[in-house]
Amino acid sequence: MRVWGGDQSSSVTSSRRLFLLSPRRDPGVCLYSKAERKVQNSGMAVEELQAIIKRCQILEEEDFKEEDFGLFQLAGQKCLEEGYIAQVLDILENEKNKVIIRSMGWNLVGPVVRCFLCHKEEVDKREECLKMLDLLVKLCHPKELLLGLLELVEEATGNQISEVLLLLLEPLQTVIQKLHSKKAYSVGLTLSTLWSQLSLLPVPYTKEQIQKDQHGLGQCCKALVTFTRPFVEEVVKNKGHPLENSKEELKAELLKFCFKSLKYPLLTAQFIEVLEENEEDPLKSFASEIIGFILAIGDSLPKVIFQHGRKEKCWNNPDLEEEEGSQLAESMASLAYLVFVQHISIDQFPLVLSPLYLLQYNMDHIEVLLKRAEESVSSKGLELLENSLLRMEDDSLLHHYLEIRSFLTVPQRLVKVMTFCPIETMRKKGLKVLQLYIDKLDSQGKNILFRCLLKTSNHAGVEGYVIQNIKNQIDASLKRAEDRKWFTGPQLISLLDLVLVLPEGAETDLLQTSDRIMASLNLLRYLVIKDNESDNHTGLWTELKKIETNFLKPLHTGLNMSKAHYEAEIKNKKETRRESHNPNTPKNICSVMVGGEKMPDIPNMTPEMQLQVLHSALFTFDLIESVLARVEELIELKTKPTSEETSRLK
Repeated sequence: MRVWGGDQSSSVTSSRRLFLLSPRRDPGVCLYSKAERKVQNSGMAVEELQAIIKRCQILEEEDFKEEDFGLFQLAGQKCLEEGYIAQVLDILENEKNKVIIRSMGWNLVGPVVRCFLCHKEEVDKREECLKMLDLLVKLCHPKELLLGLLELVEEATGNQISEVLLLLLEPLQTVIQKLHSKKAYSVGLTLSTLWSQLSLLPVPYTKEQIQKDQHGLGQCCKALVTFTRPFVEEVVKNKGHPLENSKEELKAELLKFCFKSLKYPLLTAQFIEVLEENEEDPLKSFASEIIGFILAIGDSLPKVIFQHGRKEKCWNNPDLEEEEGSQLAESMASLAYLVFVQHISIDQFPLVLSPLYLLQYNMDHIEVLLKRAEESVSSKGLELLENSLLRMEDDSLLHHYLEIRSFLTVPQRLVKVMTFCPIETMRKKGLKVLQLYIDKLDSQGKNILFRCLLKTSNHAGVEGYVIQNIKNQIDASLKRAEDRKWFTGPQLISLLDLVLVLPEGAETDLLQTSDRIMASLNLLRYLVIKDNESDNHTGLWTELKKIETNFLKPLHTGLNMSKAHYEAEIKNKKETRRESHNPNTPKNICSVMVGGEKMPDIPNMTPEMQLQVLHSALFTFDLIESVLARVEELIELKTKPTSEETSRLK
C-alpha cells in the first residue's frame, strides 16, 4: 500500500517499480561504466551510434546483450548533447531499426526530454524532440517506458516540475493504455508520482497569482484531469454491475488520487469570485472535475460526506478505511467546504435535509479546518460554520447537541482564531461567527457554552465578551414570562460564581485582566439597578455577602496595591529622567509588571513613552475604581433606601 501524503518514500517507490520491471534484463552500473568508457574514447557519437545500430540489426531481439543497451543509451545521449538531433530522429524513424528501438529505445527517453528542456528558444529542435518522444512512446515496450517516464517526473525540480508534467502526461496516458496487465497498479503508481511532484508547487493565493500561474499549477491541474478522465470512464462503463478485480483496483486507485487532490491543492486553494470576463478559476474548475470523478465512480455525495468518521464506513476499499482516520479527514473537510460554501454539486443533496442535520454532520469537518494554523484553511472553517449557522433560526440549536464533542470544541477553536490569528479580518470574522453560534443556541445551551468558555479561554478579552453576553441574556430573560430559568435564580447564581471573582484574589494582575473586571463590574451594576431586593429574580441579593467577600473586597485591595506600585514607578522614572544628564548616575529601569512577571526593558522605548505607559495603567485603575465605587454606592442605596432615593432609582 502506498503512503498517503505528499512525501512518498523512495523504498516504497522502488519496490513498486521492481514489481513492474521485466525480468528479461537489468542493466548494471558496471556495464554502463564500461560502455561509457568506449564512447568517450571514440569521440564520434554519431558513428558510434550507427555502428551499434548496424551490429544489432543482424541480431534477434533476445540476443541483444546488456552492454548493447548501455552503449546505445550513451551514444544516443552524446549525439543529442552535441546537437545531432536530426540524425537521432532519422535513426528512430528508420523502419529497419524498429526492433532495436522497441527493445532499447526507452533508454533514450531521459536524454530526449532533457534535450527538449535545454532548447527553450529553438522551436525546430523542440519539434524534433517531440517527434522522437512520440516515436519512443509508439515503439518501445510500455513497462520499461513507464518507469523511464516516471523517473523523469521525479527528477524534475523547481520551475521544471510543471513543464515536465505537462510534457509527459500525454505520453504516460498512452503508455498505460497499452499495458494489458497490472494496469490499475500502473495508474496508481503514476498518479501517486504525479501528485507527489505537484504538491511541491506553491498554491496561488491572490487573484493576480491565479491569473499569472507562474509555477504552472493551474495548467497542471487541467492536464491532470485530461489524463485521469479515460480511466474514470473505464470504471464508469461497468458501474452498477459487479466489477472485476482489476476494475475494483482501478477504482480504488482513482479514489485515492481524488481524495489526495482534495487535500492538495484544494484544501489551501483560494477561490476568487470575480475574475476577468470569460475567465475561469482553474483550481475551482479542478475541484468541480475531482468531485465529478468521485460521484462517477464512488458513492453518492451525501453518503460520502455524512458517513465519514462514523461506525458504518462508506468505502468498500480497506486501504481508504485504514487511512480515513488521519489524512482523509482533511480531504473530507475540503470536500464539505467545496459543496456547502462553493456549492459545487450541491444539487446532489436532498432538499428535505434540515439545516440542523447539515450542521451536525459538518461540525467534524469544521473542527478539522479550524485546527489548521494556515489562514487559507482556517478561513474555510469559518466560512463553512457561518454558512451552516445562517440556515438556522435563532435559539433553535438545542442544548443536548453540546454533548457532542465537536459542538464544544469548535467554539473553543473560534476563540483561538480570535486571540492568536495575526490577521485582523480573521479575528473579527471569528468573533462574528462565535456570536452567531451563541445566537443559535437555546437558553440552556448558552448557559453551558458560557461556562465552558469562561473556564477554557484564558483570555481576559474573551471572558469580558462572554460576560457581556451573559448580561444580554439576563436582560432578555427578565423581559419575558417564560424560559427564564437559565439566566435567573439558582442557575444564574452558579454562573455568577465564575464571573464575580478574582482568579488570584487581591494579587490578581488587574491590568492584564482589566477587560474581564470591567465587564464583571458592569454586569453587577446592571443587576443591582435592574433587580430589586424585594423581587430578587436573579438571586443576587441572597448572594451579596459572598460577592463582596470574593470579588469587591479583594478588588479594593488589589487596586490599592497596583496604584501604589505604579505611582512609585512614575516617581522613580521622573527622578531618573532628571538625573539622566549626569553620566555618572546609574540608570534605573522601569519595571512594569504584566501577568505577574516583570516586563523586560524595551530598548526603543524612550523615558517619555515609558511614563505614558505607566500613566495609562493608572488611568485604567482609576476607571475600575470609579465603576467599583458606583456599584457599592448603588448597593448601599438599594439595601438602605429612603423613599426619595427609591423613587429616583426607579
